[in-house]
Amino acid sequence: MMITFTCSAYCCDRTHFFALCVPLFRKMRHFMSSTKKKTQVQKEDMKAFVVEVVKMFFLAVIIIVPVRVFLFQPFFVRGQSMEPNFSDRQYLIVNELGYKRTAVHIFGKNIVLVEPHKVFARGDIVVFRAPIREQQYYIKRIIGLPGERVMVADGIVRIFNAEHPEGFVLDESGYLPDGRKTGGEADVVLTDDQYYVLGDNRPASSDSRVFGPISKSAVMGRAALRAWPLNKIDAL
Repeated sequence: MMITFTCSAYCCDRTHFFALCVPLFRKMRHFMSSTKKKTQVQKEDMKAFVVEVVKMFFLAVIIIVPVRVFLFQPFFVRGQSMEPNFSDRQYLIVNELGYKRTAVHIFGKNIVLVEPHKVFARGDIVVFRAPIREQQYYIKRIIGLPGERVMVADGIVRIFNAEHPEGFVLDESGYLPDGRKTGGEADVVLTDDQYYVLGDNRPASSDSRVFGPISKSAVMGRAALRAWPLNKIDAL
């Protein structure tokens, strides 16, 4: 009886053990299956995320590159040559569209070529490649237009053109502070592709009085917007 009882007890314990393990094994299998599914879902989510990032990158390239190449360029004002109208470290947006010759080359081949078709007006604020240091850019105001004669003397600017063969004194009261004079002396006849430019801060500006007229091809574009600082934002 003792032997039978012991064996019966052993058998019952083993049966009970397997009875307990089966649900545990089922739970483990379910857990592993769900974990595998979660891993697959995570991989699919990561794949979808990567695809979206790649799509956004190419979309940004498609949008930003043409804008930067053909339309607008950012420009930081450096120095005091345009004060009080433009101060050091102000951020401007320069409109290039139609003002400069733009070519796009891919593998040495000319893919796109945009010729300038707009003209600048007197008083426009322009950004151009510096005549002395071509890796730098200057910002100045257009004073003399192609074909005109510009004379600087006695603190004022005179313009001679077909409409005013006798010349007229340029009215600069709209952008120069009262009493500000244009120092130096100059008498220049501009060719058909030249502009005469001056800084608004005449006593502290290196401009056409120093390096002469600038060529149309050197001009990057016209300042269209002051974007920084925020309290100075305005269209130009």
